[in-house]
Amino acid sequence: MATVKPNVLAFRVQTYARAIFVYGTNRLTARDGYPGVADGYYVPVEQYAAVTYTQDQLDLALASGWITQAEYDETMTYKV
Repeated sequence: MATVKPNVLAFRVQTYARAIFVYGTNRLTARDGYPGVADGYYVPVEQYAAVTYTQDQLDLALASGWITQAEYDETMTYKV
């Protein structure tokens, strides 16, 4: 994962990523009745998801509507 800003807590990044990319119980941005991630967490969550989750998990998040095509494309730019 890239360098995390001091005010960004790693455990929150992991929690957000899991809720969005694995369980679909949140979104990166406020939509579908979900609050989205707190300020400053959008990019760190995408970076974490890109290096932590499998291609199948990321594809499922997109196919399920948990992330948008634009969010998917942004996340893929961080894939190693």
